[in-house]
Amino acid sequence: MNIGIDLGGTNIAAAIVDAGGGILCRTSIPTAGGGGAKAIVEGLCEVCGTLLSGAAESPASIGIGVPGSVNDDTGEVIFTPNLPLRKTDITSTLKEKYRCPVHLGNDANCAAIGETIAGGAKGAKDVVFITLGTGVGGGLILNGRLHTGIGGAASEIGHMVIYPGGRKCGCGRSGCWEMYASATGLIMTAKGFMEADKDSRLWELCGGNEGRVDGRMIFIAYRTGDSAAQLAVALYTEHLAAGIVNLINVLDPEMICIGGGISNEWDALSGPIRAIVEAESFYRHLSDATKTKIVKAVLGNDAGLIGAAFLGNH
Repeated sequence: MNIGIDLGGTNIAAAIVDAGGGILCRTSIPTAGGGGAKAIVEGLCEVCGTLLSGAAESPASIGIGVPGSVNDDTGEVIFTPNLPLRKTDITSTLKEKYRCPVHLGNDANCAAIGETIAGGAKGAKDVVFITLGTGVGGGLILNGRLHTGIGGAASEIGHMVIYPGGRKCGCGRSGCWEMYASATGLIMTAKGFMEADKDSRLWELCGGNEGRVDGRMIFIAYRTGDSAAQLAVALYTEHLAAGIVNLINVLDPEMICIGGGISNEWDALSGPIRAIVEAESFYRHLSDATKTKIVKAVLGNDAGLIGAAFLGNH
């Protein structure tokens, strides 16, 4: 059995995962980020101890998904914006305590592994995982192996530019895909259409304060036929599809697997996305049997837990 841990800014979630990707038991505690690195490592030990308290065997390995850049060879978190772990080894204590290998991975990479083990991309060997949330994250599984790049920072797909000179991104560039295809990007797009349509239902839903607009409101208005919301979703879909086409043209993967909060609106997005991809990607020249399949992720937050448990195999 393996242990998978999802180290988040709010909670540390952990689970014992079987060989097929099934979760046998789980636990969660608040992340004591205010206590510094020592408190976080203690939290990692605590969740493992809770899981193993009734176990008849020791774990074969422990994997930890981290929201940031990591070095699995040294057990070090290189950088994470929301936790006090910069240049910190968080694995040594666990290795000593539980006498097993401990692996680190970026959280989006872990989710990519999880979806190929037991989720929407199960069984696929070449997968691009995309997570659509506040930003756009990703993970690459190439020939059945996680691809992290020479410096461990591969799969920052949200930071390919699709609109040169466009919206300023937190990474320092302008026009990044993240600024158009994330929930943040959708909201920015919708606000533009709201400003031009003072009768939009979005004004009612946000109580007249556009600062309160969120993705859920936009899709509620979209489903009622609101013009501003429908224009926003249509343009958002074009932006999302533009990045997907780029990924397909560069990598020609077996599957694109899409997760994150916005993937909950898959019924509204999937048809238009597939139509644009079919019209614009280079694979339109290929046979249907070899075309990239675009699927929805199905594991939700469990993807990261399951994937972390399999880091040692990828």
